[in-house]
This record gives sequence, C-alpha cells and structure tokens, in this order.
Amino acid sequence: MTALQHVKLGTYYVVHLPEADDFDFWRERARALVQCDVPPDRIAWVEPGGSGDLFAHGERRMPVPPVDAKPVRANRRFIALAKNAILHSDPQRFAQLYLLLWKLQSNPRIMEDKADPDVRRVEELDKNVRRDSHKMHAFVRFRLVESEDEEIGEHYVAWFEPDHHILRANAGFFMRRFSNMRWSILTPRGSLHWDTETMSEGPPAERSDAPGGDPMEDLWRKYYASIFNPARLKIGAMLKEMPKKYWKNMPEASLIPELVAGAQEREAKMVEKGTLEFEERPDTLEAIDKAIHACRKCPIGALDNHAVMGEGPQDAALMIVGEQPGDQEDQAGRPFVGPAGQLLDAHLEMVGIDRRAAYVTNAVKHFKYVQRGKRRLHQNPGAKEIDTCRWWIESERAIVKPKLVLAMGASAARGLLGKTVSISKVRGSPIPLEDGSELWVTAHPSYLLRLEGPAREEQARLFDVDLAAVRERLEELA
Repeated sequence: MTALQHVKLGTYYVVHLPEADDFDFWRERARALVQCDVPPDRIAWVEPGGSGDLFAHGERRMPVPPVDAKPVRANRRFIALAKNAILHSDPQRFAQLYLLLWKLQSNPRIMEDKADPDVRRVEELDKNVRRDSHKMHAFVRFRLVESEDEEIGEHYVAWFEPDHHILRANAGFFMRRFSNMRWSILTPRGSLHWDTETMSEGPPAERSDAPGGDPMEDLWRKYYASIFNPARLKIGAMLKEMPKKYWKNMPEASLIPELVAGAQEREAKMVEKGTLEFEERPDTLEAIDKAIHACRKCPIGALDNHAVMGEGPQDAALMIVGEQPGDQEDQAGRPFVGPAGQLLDAHLEMVGIDRRAAYVTNAVKHFKYVQRGKRRLHQNPGAKEIDTCRWWIESERAIVKPKLVLAMGASAARGLLGKTVSISKVRGSPIPLEDGSELWVTAHPSYLLRLEGPAREEQARLFDVDLAAVRERLEELA
C-alpha cells in the first residue's frame, strides 16, 4: 500500500521531534508530508517530553513521497518567520507552521495577506521570540566565579530565564561578543559553556547553581546611578522594555525604586539649573533675537548654525510653538518655512486660522543636526537642551502675552510645561498656564510627513480636529 493510499484511508501520522528547536528536522518532515498530500488535521507534532494525540490511529510511519511529487512552495518570508517561530514555547507551533505551509501550496501569495489569521499567528510567534532574544542580549549579567585551579583562570557565569527555546539560537551572539572570556549561561531550559575555543551544551540548571554578586557590581551600580536621567523617565515604557522578572539578575535593578522615587525632584532641579544660568530676562523681542544669536548655553548653539527668532504680531492672541528650526529654517532665518511649515500653512488655512495673525516660534532656537557628507540630518533636542532654551520661550510669552498657546509635538510641550507629556493623553483640551493663558497640545506637522496611507490620513484628521478646536476657543476668548 502506498503512502497516498494510507492518507486516503485516514492514516494519522505522529512526528516526534528530537529537539524543541530543530527547524531542519521539522522542515524535512513537513516537506515529505506535503508531497504526500497529508492534510494538517492528520498529523500530530510531538516535541521532546510531549505526548501524541490520544485518538491517533492507523499507520504512523513517515510516508515516502512519490518520485513525481511536485516541489514544495515556501518563499523566503515564510522560511524566515518559521525559523524564529519554531523557537516559541507554544506546543502548537509545529502544527501552525505546517498549516501555513499547506496553504502556501494553493495560495503562493498568502504571506502578503496581513488579514489571514494563520499568517498573523506565525508573525506573533516570531515577534515574541525576537523580543525574548532581545531581552537575553540586554539582561544577561555575567558574574565572576573564583576558582582555585590556576589553569582554569577566570570563569564568568550568568543566569537567565527565557520564555522560549532561544538558548542555542543565541549562542553565536555571546560567543562573538565575549570571545576571549570563559563563560557559562545557565537557564531552566539548558546551559551553554564557552572556553574561548569550543562551545558545549549542558543540562537545565536552577537559580541556585548560579553565583550571587561580585565586587564589580558596586562599580556598575555607581555608573548606572550616574547616567540615570530623570527627565527621560517613562515608567510604563521602562517596565515594558525591562520587565521586573529580569530585575533579580541585574545588580542595577536594586537602585531603580529609589531613583524613580526621586526622579521628579531631580528633574525640577535640572530645569531650575537651566533657567538660573541666564541673567536678566530680555524685555523686547529684539533683545531676545540678539541674545539667542549669542547663546552657547547648550551644545546645539555651538554647532555651525544660526539662531531662528519667532515672528508675528507682538500682541498676537495665538502663539504657535514648534520643536526647533530645520535645515531650511536655519538657512532662511525664519520659523516654519520648510516642508513641515508648508503643511502647517495648508492645515491652518483649511480650518480658518490666519497664520499672519499668530506669533510663530520654536521651543529650541538652534537647529540640531548631524553631518552626513554634504547633508545635515535632523536630530531631536534632548531634555536638558529644551529646558535650557525654555528661558527664551518664556521670555517671548512674557512679551507677546498670548491668550492661547499651541504646542506642536512633545518637545514643544516640554518647553512650555517643563515636563514631558503624552500627546495622545493631553491633546484636545486646554492646560491652564500660570500667567492665565491656555496651552493646547497637538502633533508636529513633521510627524504627518513621516506617515503614509491610512495612518497619515487619520493623523491629518486628528490634526485638523485639534486646530479647529483652537480656532473655536480663540473666538470664545476674543
């Protein structure tokens, strides 16, 4: 009886994989099963330590593809995703990959279909594995283990708890990065050992098998505390990138609660320090213009650029604040004359705001860039640079005395508030300022320029909604 005849009779195949992360073995078996026209629901994929389907019956030996079997279709995108997805801890990953491979035979373009649930599931498996590998690269901490054997020399050991079967796949990364160091990585799923020449594998380990701290950790903790920037602290983002499950293996983690608790106080001191570096506040826009051209209080002012002063009526009811001048603004000496400015003009006109009646300026007065050949590539200003330049935007506000200030982008909002806020959380409603005016926050037009398709259309719609609300509020305040 041939393999194909077995399939027609309802044979159920059980494939036992030798390793949980053996892609080559899975690919070889999957190719043979596809060529024998075995549907996904007639196969049970069993990894080491697993068990087959209790209802499996019939012939279980691997079928032999016929001589005239068609080649199996599997494009590069599928192969790339499958190599990563197979490292996932989900026991259904082998079946999921085979199902997608099966569908590829009748629909070669299925990998382009983002709505297909099987494609999306494999993409999710791939994403989770890549994230786990990233965490391993970032959070493995080696500790020195003392040895009385002089021939062995220094030996470093690290403990890590991966969510997926990523240990062997990431061996090369650590072998290349720490090639001249004897080390071991212990995990509950297995262990790796490198002696500067040969890589070997070992059995699973327990946390107690790894050492505790070493003298170098005190030095590392001091360094971490010194570079901790409270102005850039976003607790939600930090926990997402550095989940607490990894903290127990990281010496610097013991400092985090205290550093977070004191972050607001330290940030306030940084802002205060930036404002106290200046002398008497200028009392005219002309004086501000002259002063910012001479300002070298932050590294941006030391670049080969020109300060760009705000422009517009001195008694404008509306002040529009952007992030910083761009390349074209730096050359022209005027704010918002480049692509972002042109887009802003179009949206202002659409909602009925006359730019000529507004005072337009930037939170940072100089263009921050990095030179690439003949091109100057835009760089975002840092928190300290924004806080230092806050002196100038406050001086402009004190003179113009606008009833409403529109901050476009997070940098502009920080320049007005002295702290970083989420645009999505504060847009669309007024924020009272200490002088009695109102602050409204929206996205920067350059953000719209970086988007395409539906995403750009949606953000442009939200931008128009924000501008329309500003126009209505200006009419109420008039």
